[in-house]
Amino acid sequence: MGIVSFFCCNFATKTVKKEHMSNFNLKINITGRDVFTRVLIVLATVALIVWFMPRDTKMNLKIEEGKPWLYPDLTAPFDFAIEKSEATLKAEYENVLRDFEPYYTLNKAVADSKIREFLQNYDQHAGHLSADYKIIIANRLRLLYNQGIVDTKEPVGGDDDTLHTLRIVNGKTALSVKSASIHTPMQAYSLLTNDPLLQAHREKLQDLELNTYIVANLIYDRERSETSRNELISTVPKASGMVQRGQKIIDRGSIVDAQTYQVIMSFQRASDRQHEGESHLSSTVMGELLYVLLLITGFTIFLSIFRADYFDKLRSVVMIYLLITLFSVMASILVSHSLLHVFILPFAMVPIFIRVFMDSRTAFMAHAVMVLVCACMLRRPLDFIAVEMMAGLTAILSLRDLSSRSQLFWTAATVTIASCLMNLALDLIATNSLGAIDMSEYNYLLVCGVVLFCSYPLLYIIEKTFGYTSNITLIELSDMNKDLLRRMSEVAPGTFQHSIQVANLAAEIARKIGAKAQLVRTGALYHDIGKTVNPIYFTENQSGGIDPHEQLSCVESASMIISHVTEGLKLADKYNLPNVIRDFIATHHGQGKTKYFYVKWKNEHPDEEIDDLLFTYPGPNPFTKEQAVLMMADAVEAASRSLPDYTEQSIRQLVNRIIDSMVADGFFRECPITFRDIAYAKTVLIEKLKTIYHTRVSYPELKKQPQ
Repeated sequence: MGIVSFFCCNFATKTVKKEHMSNFNLKINITGRDVFTRVLIVLATVALIVWFMPRDTKMNLKIEEGKPWLYPDLTAPFDFAIEKSEATLKAEYENVLRDFEPYYTLNKAVADSKIREFLQNYDQHAGHLSADYKIIIANRLRLLYNQGIVDTKEPVGGDDDTLHTLRIVNGKTALSVKSASIHTPMQAYSLLTNDPLLQAHREKLQDLELNTYIVANLIYDRERSETSRNELISTVPKASGMVQRGQKIIDRGSIVDAQTYQVIMSFQRASDRQHEGESHLSSTVMGELLYVLLLITGFTIFLSIFRADYFDKLRSVVMIYLLITLFSVMASILVSHSLLHVFILPFAMVPIFIRVFMDSRTAFMAHAVMVLVCACMLRRPLDFIAVEMMAGLTAILSLRDLSSRSQLFWTAATVTIASCLMNLALDLIATNSLGAIDMSEYNYLLVCGVVLFCSYPLLYIIEKTFGYTSNITLIELSDMNKDLLRRMSEVAPGTFQHSIQVANLAAEIARKIGAKAQLVRTGALYHDIGKTVNPIYFTENQSGGIDPHEQLSCVESASMIISHVTEGLKLADKYNLPNVIRDFIATHHGQGKTKYFYVKWKNEHPDEEIDDLLFTYPGPNPFTKEQAVLMMADAVEAASRSLPDYTEQSIRQLVNRIIDSMVADGFFRECPITFRDIAYAKTVLIEKLKTIYHTRVSYPELKKQPQ
């Protein structure tokens, strides 16, 4: 409700101080629709980020024995036992299990049944064997059954059976016997046929099929055996000591030896067990929701106060929040699946893109929010924040004025160097020597730097996707070999020269008042492209004293002059010029009149009324500082060509008269230009026109010498 109540209020007049500008008041009125839109943006962003955030409550520390401890100093937050290693436990288990005796239950009925069956079948298969062998074999079978016959010795375990015993349960008694004294059915058959009294008649004994009378009479008792085994294992202590709460486990940068490694692993398992059975997942999600909601809401409030105009352009809001969400989700995926290292992600791309298309303050705030969101997913959040904040600041400072592709490459290089230096500083604080520093993080930072080199193609994609225009694009459009500019120089050379002069004047004014010089220069080059459709109707392109307006009425002439704006917009659409350039074409005359033909018609028809719209440009009036600068430079440069003489006084009077009339007519009411900016613009125009039209020295002619 606090978020909604904030957005619902009407902000009072706020003073925003900008560099190279005087203070001006900005009144922000937020409607119910604005509230709904901004709340929806915040909730959608928070939901997407939290959905992908890691949910694993287990500690995922990357520890290697013999390597430095890479995390902050570790102190035990609770008492826990130092668990023995798997190898140690295995050895102790093997030692204690030497006394393990598996349980077998004796089935007395098996022996009686099988011996009786043998005696009954003997006469049928004995052949030439005498009856004496019948008694001998029966006695041998009785002896084998008394010793015990089992299906398998596997439960006994071990390769040396003489070292093991087993327990034979006979009724209520359990007798321990050596495993070597019992036999499997195959062993029992071999002992029987190899008996000294029977060995000579082995072939005849085969007809008796003695193996059918040898079966297991000892049945493995799994339940008793497992109970006995577990009791033995339980006698082995799993812990080798205790760590008390508050006890220091390891310092950052210290080498992890075998004992410390086991202590850390014990702490990790104990910590994981503490969260088992608790409703930790729900509390984790609630905490993440609150954390991300506070950050995204704070950032949205910042935009609402200082950059409210961005909400008027959906593309700006979508790009900012999409970049924050995208990099937060990528960080979540890396952390959740333990892939590589989070330093490999080029987080500095976010401030780069926002700085290029918007402003430095928004770029820094967006970067800070994104870094803080990602930091809560990591085990070393402070190190991550320090390194990434340094990377973002470096990126913003190195892109104060993007004018060439090479700047992006230098930015990638400086960001990489700054990140590595910050990480090195943190490592030196935490470790005792350079040799103890883990170099793997620097490898990831270098890879991140290489990925940052891809900023340029991605910059182009974002520019086209969201409809922005970067300085690089403006510079490319300023190339005189572009189709429209080359065509203007050929069919309307006067207009072409006028546009170049206006571009130089407007760019100089923009630099003086802190506006975008490259933007206004490019806009000035294209502002009169509509004159290429009918160039002869414009004075600067006329030659030989021919004026086609002499054959037209004032209304027709005004329509022809006004048409260069609409024709220019058509050409801009045809050649896919950016919207910011189209705005210069539409606003460079604003909603002014073609005064020459308007005044002429009024003088010729003093008593008649006419619709003023016939002599009025379609507009709109300038709504940016750069458009206002172009309007002033265009009008003054065109009017200066009609001055009878170029003195400082005449130029000053011309500039003051034209610009003051623009202010009086309200052309600048809708743009954030100040009186101070206008005063600077007048000064620049006067000084530049004085330089352009300075009096030149007449060169003397060489007198001919008399012959």
